[in-house]
Amino acid sequence: MSRSRFFVIGVLAGLAAARQRRARQQRRLERMAAAALEVLLNAIDANDRQTGAHVRRVATYALVLARAARLPAHARRSVERVALFHDVGKIDAAMYDIVHEASELSPKERALVLMHPLRGAQVLRPLSAFYPDLAEGVLSHHERWDGTGYPRGLRGEEIPLAARIVAIADTYDVVTHGRRYRGEGRGSLADGRSALRAGRGTQFDPALVDLALEPRVLAALEGAVRTSHGPRIWRRESGRSRTVSGVPDITFRWRSEALEPLPRDPGR
Repeated sequence: MSRSRFFVIGVLAGLAAARQRRARQQRRLERMAAAALEVLLNAIDANDRQTGAHVRRVATYALVLARAARLPAHARRSVERVALFHDVGKIDAAMYDIVHEASELSPKERALVLMHPLRGAQVLRPLSAFYPDLAEGVLSHHERWDGTGYPRGLRGEEIPLAARIVAIADTYDVVTHGRRYRGEGRGSLADGRSALRAGRGTQFDPALVDLALEPRVLAALEGAVRTSHGPRIWRRESGRSRTVSGVPDITFRWRSEALEPLPRDPGR
């Protein structure tokens, strides 16, 4: 074999080894990013168990809608992440006192609450290289379809799809479970349906509301609410979080027992 051929083989082998090293390094970084999200989720629990339960319920409802909308797997995982971390901006000593206050908020307290999407996006932005949709979705989950939301006044489809789904799921949970700092008690399933209808085209994407109110989807949402009222709401799945085909998507260990398959729609 000629010397030049040995040289070419050596160069190719070196390039292959370099690619393998980069791939291993990328996988390590992805595992670190996934671990960071697990730590944040645990931090939400440690700061306020009720907020931790809230974001899990919101993730359950949001995934019901994402599956009903037939979003691809990577988009469903994006929705899941935005739902689980939409209130990460409330990890704050002052916010803890506000969230646990049963009376109406003062103007100063309300202004602080309105900052939580921005604070959450700031917390999550360092992970944007791995989860490019996460910070933007969290920042946008209080935007409104009619443009009157906050913090940027986005309108219609300017609002990321994941944020539009989470907005519906968030409100649905607030109505059916109550919120202390607004003095709201737990509402009925009928109240949840009414809240979605009332926000159609103003607060919420009208097409997503129509989807949520389809009988089979509504049955899945209401089944999730009923299960969440039981004594054992959440369970952890066995096994570690995992990455998928080089993409830093993880399966969170938070799954709700209420997340059952949607009934088959014979019309589709």
